[in-house]
Amino acid sequence: MKEIIENRRLIWKLAKNDFKKRYAGSALGAVWALIQPVVTVVMYWIVFQGIFQNRAQMIAGGIEVPYVLFLTSGLVPWFFFSEALNNGTTALMEYQYLVKKVVFNINILPVVRVTAALFIHAFFVFVLLFISMLYGYFPGLPTLQIVYYSFGLFLFTLALCYFTSAIVVFFRDLTQIINIALQLGMWATPILWDMSMAASWPPVIGFLHRLLPVCYVFRGYRSAVYGQAWFWEQPLYTAYFWAVTIILLILGKKLFVKLKYHFADVL
Repeated sequence: MKEIIENRRLIWKLAKNDFKKRYAGSALGAVWALIQPVVTVVMYWIVFQGIFQNRAQMIAGGIEVPYVLFLTSGLVPWFFFSEALNNGTTALMEYQYLVKKVVFNINILPVVRVTAALFIHAFFVFVLLFISMLYGYFPGLPTLQIVYYSFGLFLFTLALCYFTSAIVVFFRDLTQIINIALQLGMWATPILWDMSMAASWPPVIGFLHRLLPVCYVFRGYRSAVYGQAWFWEQPLYTAYFWAVTIILLILGKKLFVKLKYHFADVL
């Protein structure tokens, strides 16, 4: 955190440039970053609610909500997680010219890429709130928890990126493995379906599934938008998420620092 704070202006500047250059030269520019997630939400909504007449219930309080709201509140953090993880993994390869500069602090490059993903995430948070208001769920004090859960997801993703960005320099196939894992993750995590379905699973599988840190964030987003539940109401789950995130951050950073002296030679 000290490193991020000390380099906050440089991180912000590089993140903005990173976001802009992805769509430089295209007619619609950054609009393309918005189109694909919107199309994905609409597609799943049509398939699951329009065709299968699916409805969803939130676990806490058994609140029944329209499926499009349930779906969007899960997809918004997932879009950020998948984009940030993909971009953060290739941070060193994308910024090879900076990695080879002796005077540049390459420790901030994964932070830059994850921060760049926040721009689109912020837009979709507003879309999520707009959809919730259309269905009568107006923002209240619990809605502010979206900032808390976004921060938690940011740090958890950054922790993974310190691992993946360091390893992918030596093992390029990791990017393909991550893409496959993210495709499976969309179905393995409670984005399209409700956690209450896990009650019919074998106890061990259900328990292991709840150990996925991203499940904490998905449930948190839904609590913030329409569940009106606070994160301190599940103290053990909250403590578990932050313990895992902090441990991964420490180990990821140690691995990154240990390998960084070889990055320039390999790249």
